[in-house]
Amino acid sequence: MSTEPDSKPMSVEVGFVRLAGILGSDSIVDGEGLRATLFTQGCRRKCPGCQNPETWSETAGVLASLDEIKERFSEMKGQVGVTFSGGEPMLQARELAKLASWVKSELGWNVWCFTGYTYEVLKKLDDEKMDLVRECDVLIDGAFILEQRDLTCRFRGSRNQRLLRLKNGEIESIE
Repeated sequence: MSTEPDSKPMSVEVGFVRLAGILGSDSIVDGEGLRATLFTQGCRRKCPGCQNPETWSETAGVLASLDEIKERFSEMKGQVGVTFSGGEPMLQARELAKLASWVKSELGWNVWCFTGYTYEVLKKLDDEKMDLVRECDVLIDGAFILEQRDLTCRFRGSRNQRLLRLKNGEIESIE
């Protein structure tokens, strides 16, 4: 059995993202500072003990246009960043990379992204995933592993997951 799920993107129209929901604003558990959190829909990994199993289906949730999401983010005050969580954000990397670029340039926010893929695997996959990685300031990589669950890990659920600080898609530091 492969440790990495099928990496083909989900089937979603250009300009849209399938969402499980947007946590309005002021999250302090999904990254540093007050943040908006965007929960993507769709995950093929299905980790035992997953915090968000309702996000696994690739057909559930709602389709939201990038314009709708941008409008919602523009209305949020006091945020320093956005976190893409899931589900698996990398299944919709093309559109999320566009959104991340806009968030950084128009709102001045930083971008964090959770993914079950490791950074090393992402570098070997398609360019769309690395386009998203290059927009990220922090990537939390690695699948959640129930046997390695550790509530003392900062912003992570299991010891195998890493908090990677990035610059232009390259690792600057690892926590």
